[in-house]
Formats: sequence, C-alpha cells, structure tokens
Amino acid sequence: MKKRSLVFIVLILTTIFFSACKPKVKQVPPTPPPQVKEQPKVEKVEPPKETAKRPLTEEEIFMSQSLEEANKAGYLKMIHFDFDKYNIRDDMKPILAQNAAWLKKFQSVKILIEGHCDERGTEEYNLALGERRAKSTFDYLVSLGISPDRMKIISYGKSQPLDPGHNEEAWAKNRRAQFTIIEK
Repeated sequence: MKKRSLVFIVLILTTIFFSACKPKVKQVPPTPPPQVKEQPKVEKVEPPKETAKRPLTEEEIFMSQSLEEANKAGYLKMIHFDFDKYNIRDDMKPILAQNAAWLKKFQSVKILIEGHCDERGTEEYNLALGERRAKSTFDYLVSLGISPDRMKIISYGKSQPLDPGHNEEAWAKNRRAQFTIIEK
C-alpha cells in the first residue's frame, strides 16, 4: 500500500507541477464594442418660410430704371394747348401741379420741356410757337417751386407730331408740351 500511496502522491504532485508550469493565458477582457460618438443633437431647422417680399417703393422703382424706361413709364404727363396759343390752360394746371409735386419728390431729376405744334403754319412760325409753349410751361413750373436749373427747353415745332392725322383731333394732340427726363 505504501507503494500505491507513493504512486498516488507522485501522480498528484505531477499533476500539480504540470498545472503550475502550464503557461497562463492572459484573460483579455473582451474588446468593448466600438463607441459610437453621439452626434450633438441638431434641431431640425425649418427652411425659412418665404415671407412676402415688401413691394418696392416708387423711389426704388424709379432709381432702378434707365432714363429710357423712366420716360416710357410716364411719370411726367404732357399738357396741351389751344390753337395758336401758348398760355397754360386752366384744365392743364392740375397736371403741371402733379408734375411739380413729382419733381419735388425727386430733387435730382433734370428735365427737358419740349414745345410742339400741329402741322399748320410755317416751320419758322411753329418753331417760335413751340418755344413759347415750352417757355410758358417752364415759367409755370418755376412758379410752383421747381428750380430753373433743373429744366431746359427746346422747340420741335411741327417736326414731331404725336398723331399723324390731318384733322382737328390729331392737331389737338400735337399742340403740346412734353417732358423728357434727362438726368436722375
């Protein structure tokens, strides 16, 4: 039995010895799952609602136009004269008052006042009458407070009819003072 005990002890010691000599495997903790960085919470921003754009003012519209566009827009209304006359008719004075108010609003504007006549009469006579019409219009605007430095006059006589007709209706349209904006 001694022998058996001895074998048994040797077996136990061998087992202990081999288990002690066995290289230990390092217990590596399991790798944590990759960390997902939390994105900062971004509030969902609504695209700006299209607000109704404010309408352009008369000044903004006028200043954005070329001289040609401004003249076509008709800010300044023409006036008409009686046959062979150059005095300002009573029914034309409110139109000139409106033109003067507009010119006061736009202080930098300079204008050309054109005097026109109908086809009757000689060229020389109509040029002189057109000049008197432009001058009387000029003087009336000065009396309404418009600086003479902002206005020039010219006569076209009968050379630029508004209506090419040969009757009283056409002639009445052609006897006029017309305004052209020449500088803003």
